[in-house]
Amino acid sequence: MPRPRSLNPIQIASAALAVIDEGGLSALTMRGVAKELNATAMCLYRYVADRDELEALVVEQALTGVDTTAPEDGDWRERVAVLVRRMRVVIGCHPAVVPLLPVHRHRSPTVLRWTESLLGVLTEAGLDGTRRAVALRALLAYTVGAIQHEHLAPLAGDGTTAMAALSPAEFPHLAATAADARRVDPDAGFDGGLEILLRGLATELNG
Repeated sequence: MPRPRSLNPIQIASAALAVIDEGGLSALTMRGVAKELNATAMCLYRYVADRDELEALVVEQALTGVDTTAPEDGDWRERVAVLVRRMRVVIGCHPAVVPLLPVHRHRSPTVLRWTESLLGVLTEAGLDGTRRAVALRALLAYTVGAIQHEHLAPLAGDGTTAMAALSPAEFPHLAATAADARRVDPDAGFDGGLEILLRGLATELNG
């Protein structure tokens, strides 16, 4: 009998990420990952207990390359923006993984380090206690949601085109806004939404 193929967590995570990139999150199965590795599903269970553990490995693999150190230059809003943009650039290469970020945020060393840096900047800005917790939640929600919309519901996509064609008599605001939205650059849309959120946090600090 041939010896079972020796694998490691990085190989398994890379294969799982390849499966998701090609077929979406629904394609992530032990059998699918095993096929990508030219191994058997039973062989994978020697290294990964279940799908939950596999998902956590995928999240960490997808975030490879994220600089989690807090920027030193600029005011607190600029520093927060840098951290958020770093996450967008890297995870944007694997948009199908985005729904796994909130689920496994406590199990990813990269997410933990990134969040710690973000909280450090918010703390230096003067946010603490429940206000800091709410601010973090808002920033995480915006980052995850904006990345999903950018890749799954782009402003230049068919959905926006369909809404722009709605009856102005029945949907005057939606039709007009969708027509305007089609001209918004993805970077401008992301940065603009982030700036609105940061202004709100600044108001909270000064209030």
